[in-house]
Amino acid sequence: MNIHQNKVAETPSKHWLNLIDQLGDQLAANGSAHDKADTFVADNYQLLKKHGYLTAMIPKELGGAGVSFTDMCAILVKIAQYCSSTALALSMHQHLLAVNIWKYKQEGTSEEFLKEVVDKNMVLVSTGARDWLDSNGTMRRTDNGYLVSAKKQFASQSAIGDLLVTSIPYNDPEEGWQVLHFTVSMKTDGIQLLDDWHTLGMRGTGSQTVIFSNVFIPENSIVMKRAKGEFPMFWNVVLTVALPLIMAPYIGIAEKAMKITLEKSRAKQSRSLPTTFLIGELYNSLTLAQVVHKDMIEIANNLDFQPEERIGVEILARKTLVANACKETVNKAMETVGGQSFYRILELERLFRDVQAVGFHTLSEKQQQNFTGEFLLK
Repeated sequence: MNIHQNKVAETPSKHWLNLIDQLGDQLAANGSAHDKADTFVADNYQLLKKHGYLTAMIPKELGGAGVSFTDMCAILVKIAQYCSSTALALSMHQHLLAVNIWKYKQEGTSEEFLKEVVDKNMVLVSTGARDWLDSNGTMRRTDNGYLVSAKKQFASQSAIGDLLVTSIPYNDPEEGWQVLHFTVSMKTDGIQLLDDWHTLGMRGTGSQTVIFSNVFIPENSIVMKRAKGEFPMFWNVVLTVALPLIMAPYIGIAEKAMKITLEKSRAKQSRSLPTTFLIGELYNSLTLAQVVHKDMIEIANNLDFQPEERIGVEILARKTLVANACKETVNKAMETVGGQSFYRILELERLFRDVQAVGFHTLSEKQQQNFTGEFLLK
């Protein structure tokens, strides 16, 4: 019996989740301090870096720990219950890894890139959410490359990022308007950060605006070219791997809100009918979020899927459902707890602020509904 228990305790998913609980008090204290100071959760990142979370999902043969996509979603849910900003920032790094792990598994590419992430324990930064199909900025041809100027907002973790994954529109003389995707070191001349991440919630994600001022991008840094404004088939891969990871921190927020509400309600000497009714509503909202998020993870199938046209539509619709259910859960938690929830010391106030960010991830609800409607009417 003891041998069996030890084996269970040593399974990879248990190890990574249990370690978060061991680090939880530090993650929570650091996260609270950074939230109050409007600063990036740098010390939490150092903890996670030290314990291998930034490279955990990379396959073992490339130097990572081989943590599954499904387990990484569970890890992000767990981290969010201690610090939602840390979890959301980490989800941005993980989704860029997941895209390249998919390419490695399905196409046999990205091996060198993933090995480099392991060797240098790099932090990856994305601007994809704001860029969507058109992207923004200017790009002009020069010898052996391009000169780029742009303003890229919502670049999570840019405060300590190593490598930026982004895109810029380019009017090719022969092929017309395109969007060129590339990676560039955050330390490249002409790249600077604005100290402008002063927000309602998710204050610790370090999502500063990145400014490009005539930054030279070598031709060999371009990893993809696509027609501007058109939905590329590869976006079905990006959406399918990114959104379950990005929604995971919000599931963690909703679960934490439920936990706090139950603790506060149980502590009361008497409970009114509205309280028990609200807790029932709260549970239903949380269950909806969890069930639909689980479905998103199953669609991703541990990165074993093909980018069919419908898969991106399915993921986007589920993202909207999860987002709304998570917000509803926290709203109901505030209503159930009552006036105490307005005090910062209870933490529900912070969870309420942080969960507001869920609606701004690609795509917003109305954009998603329009996108889905257009697809269904084809």
